[in-house]
Amino acid sequence: MEKIEKSDSQWKSELSKDEFDVCRMKATEPPFTGKYTYCKDDGIYRCTCCGNELFSSKTKYDSGSGWPSFWEPIHENSVKYERDSSYGMTRVEVMCAKCDAHLGHVFEDGPKPTGNRFCINSVSLKLEKS
Repeated sequence: MEKIEKSDSQWKSELSKDEFDVCRMKATEPPFTGKYTYCKDDGIYRCTCCGNELFSSKTKYDSGSGWPSFWEPIHENSVKYERDSSYGMTRVEVMCAKCDAHLGHVFEDGPKPTGNRFCINSVSLKLEKS
């Protein structure tokens, strides 16, 4: 997978303020406000920044957390992980493997078969409906 690298000013010119704040500056959209929180449409969720395939609607579920939740990425190498110690918590950050966009976090309290809950900001996703 070819890596995409751009300066903050390049990203700022291509993204909305909310997209830039979440995807590039690691902000979080307020719970229950994202356009995909309750979405049940079929398709592929892609990275807002680079279009990389991230999640399938087949793995999306309602976790009640206030953010779109998935139990696994569409491909093992679609996302990457980093330890996140911000806000006095230790979590696992989920990022786009192609452009390093901040997507959200993954927790080990999800459904079978993986037991994972990928809690993802809607603003970091673009749904390609099928």
